Amino acid sequence: MAELGRFNRLPVVRRAKVGLFLDAGALGEVLLPRRYVDPAWQVGDSIEVFLYHDSEDRVVATTETPKVQVGECAYLKVVTTGPVGAFLDWGLPKDLLAPFGEQQQKMQKGYSYTVFLYVDADTQRIVASSKLERHLHKMAPRFRPRQPVDLLIHGKSDLGFKAVVDGTHLGQLFASETFRPLHYGERLQGYVRRVRADGKIDLALQLPAHLERDRLTAAIVEHLRQNQGVSTLTDRSPPDDIYRAFGVSKANYKKALGQLYRQRTIRIEDNRITLC
Repeated sequence: MAELGRFNRLPVVRRAKVGLFLDAGALGEVLLPRRYVDPAWQVGDSIEVFLYHDSEDRVVATTETPKVQVGECAYLKVVTTGPVGAFLDWGLPKDLLAPFGEQQQKMQKGYSYTVFLYVDADTQRIVASSKLERHLHKMAPRFRPRQPVDLLIHGKSDLGFKAVVDGTHLGQLFASETFRPLHYGERLQGYVRRVRADGKIDLALQLPAHLERDRLTAAIVEHLRQNQGVSTLTDRSPPDDIYRAFGVSKANYKKALGQLYRQRTIRIEDNRITLC
């Protein structure tokens, strides 16, 4: 069954001057405009396309990749506002509507917001909502402590930062659990610290110290093996370089290097580390 606002593999049913018509099941035949058509495609071929409404509110197909699909969250910029709401850039020719009733705070042109995409039951249109609590699951039975998760930073609280967890739930990242500045719209990996009795999720950017150290030392050794036993990331490297490579603070990286050095697994030189 073809889904609006998502990628679908659909068969070509006929060719026309304006492009190819695809069978989208209950959505009917939808047009893939000529500018997206590969000349090699024939009637009967199945094509991977994204379905959405064009400027005339017709369901159409595109081979372009939007920044987000229905059922997902993304950090999108407002390109204009109007009498019905704000319009966001999601990477397609027709901008995405965030109705006034789905705005956590009034959206302003030029600013970016974390939104959830869904198909409105009344209008059957794809819309965005910054009222994440209304659409994301509040209970989290499938999460467990120390589970790695993907995070999208979407706001601040008195305790730290709020994050979307694996695109489906909301979680809290405490200020004490952060070791570098975080920014709205930033995506990064974290861990479930605990799931509270009320279903709320506490998050961390690192595992407990002893587990993080074991994971990190193994990652450093693997990094060295993949680079002929040499790395220029030393205990003097900038924190940002260390985080990009291993996702940890400089302090934890130095501790891991110290452990590997004491185990005589590595040699530490002024501008590089090497495997023994």
